[in-house]
Amino acid sequence: MLVLTGVRADGALEPTAMSDGCRESADPWIDLLRDCRSRGLRAPVLAVGDGAPGSWKALAEAFAEARHRRRWVHRTATPLNALPGSARPGAGKALREICNAKDREHALKAVAAFGKT
Repeated sequence: MLVLTGVRADGALEPTAMSDGCRESADPWIDLLRDCRSRGLRAPVLAVGDGAPGSWKALAEAFAEARHRRRWVHRTATPLNALPGSARPGAGKALREICNAKDREHALKAVAAFGKT
């Protein structure tokens, strides 16, 4: 199942579209995004996803002007999976401190602390 959820300026989630299809393939995503565009959906300011290659390819085709980022949960899962189980809780906490930093300066300090640990 392919699912698009929008976030309004006030932070409220807005169900946008659903369709069946393989998330790894670009074709179903392209069809879904084209359908949304034909119904008046404007290009998103920022698209956030799990990093499935098909979705990014489709986004570039349907809304070339949209920026995209991978979800933090997926960005942090990859390095955590490479660590031994005993190191994961501490590393996970440190990664959350980086993700939740209030600004770039605090994030860079958290990155440095993570590197030392």
